[in-house]
Amino acid sequence: MKWFYFLPVVLTSLVFISCQKEASVENGEKVISASTMIDIAYGTDPLQNMDVYLPAGRSVATTKVIILVHGGAWIFGDKSDFATFIDTLKQRFPEYAIFNINYRLSEFPNHVFPTQELDVKAAVDYIYSKRSAYLVGDKFVLLGASAGAHLSLLQAYKNSSPVKIKVVVDFFGPTNMNDLYDNPGIVTADNIAAIVGDTPANNPAIYQQSSPINFVSAASACPTIILQGGTDPLVNTETQSGALRDKLQTAGVPVQFVLYPGKGHGDDWDDATFLDAFNKIQPFVNLYNP
Repeated sequence: MKWFYFLPVVLTSLVFISCQKEASVENGEKVISASTMIDIAYGTDPLQNMDVYLPAGRSVATTKVIILVHGGAWIFGDKSDFATFIDTLKQRFPEYAIFNINYRLSEFPNHVFPTQELDVKAAVDYIYSKRSAYLVGDKFVLLGASAGAHLSLLQAYKNSSPVKIKVVVDFFGPTNMNDLYDNPGIVTADNIAAIVGDTPANNPAIYQQSSPINFVSAASACPTIILQGGTDPLVNTETQSGALRDKLQTAGVPVQFVLYPGKGHGDDWDDATFLDAFNKIQPFVNLYNP
């Protein structure tokens, strides 16, 4: 298991239904059924796609949205990395529609920053524009892991149009790209520069614009739950996740910081750790996205 993946060691294979019947008539009344749609395009690139899980009985008035953003150091990963958590999310958040997105991966010199950030925004914009078609409302939550958490935080803190994100669930996401470059842990500064597309010395603006911590204010940020391993070899507990916690607290933005001592960057998180994490995520999301 490599450091940039979020999933437990044991994965289960799931069989998806590409499309299910969305409505039926019972006793003369229209009944909205659950629906699953795979590889729905939100852009023209093959990686700009998403899997859509719509709950039964949904409506624009009552159905909330949770968007999943996978990790992989911005260069690896796929929406399938979140496959084992779809059923968990359905059970814990039955009133939510789930959108599990892909985005273009950085491969120097192609698709460097801010490509991934722009793709997440494009996906959010697309989902918002399709609310009437999907029968979902405007209460959006973002859940990301590692690079996906970084992208989720950027989307939530930098954008309020067309929709303001209500809650972010941050599994060990980098928050300060300058610090990541200066103190890269198990990756090198050259790796970071290749992913971003340049060094901080040559292009300080892209590092500033790509760091969620720079966009925290009482007006811009939203309630955030941070889940962090105490021995994470990539995302430093204090200078990354801890610094974001402190800045959110100073700004008066609700934040919950959950530290798992002795745990790394997701690869060594066992079932008990993930169970505890979701036991904390569920009430936090329900409190701030009622």
